[in-house]
Amino acid sequence: MDDEYFMKQAIGDAKKYGLRFGAVVVKNNKIIAKAGKRPKGDARFHAETQAILKACKKLKTKTLKGCTLYTTCEPCPMCFYMAWITNISKIVYGATLRDSIKFGFPEIKVTAEFLNKRGGNKIKLKKKVLRMECLKLFKEN
Repeated sequence: MDDEYFMKQAIGDAKKYGLRFGAVVVKNNKIIAKAGKRPKGDARFHAETQAILKACKKLKTKTLKGCTLYTTCEPCPMCFYMAWITNISKIVYGATLRDSIKFGFPEIKVTAEFLNKRGGNKIKLKKKVLRMECLKLFKEN
């Protein structure tokens, strides 16, 4: 299993629930948590934050060192901070912040790369994995 496989899982979870954003947390090549169905209209319920919270609960820990967060869109500052504070080792994302802004989503123009640099570059970042498939979520929902 590779980055594309796990990104497809995040995309599939978003599609399953008719959402524009999806996320999964993976450890040792196994999905620990998915964002799944979540309330619409509440800013706290981003796919990334929900997947991270579920992973912490499942692993009975507050740290996710050794875990990778796969998300269909570049994390916003809130979601990046959740990954940073829980020691996520890697973030793989599809659509970019710029893509999100082009589709009219209200975003603070602060990239994950900028936040990572400011936080000591402790998270490995990989961008634009299955980007076109992730962008379809913006159009379909």
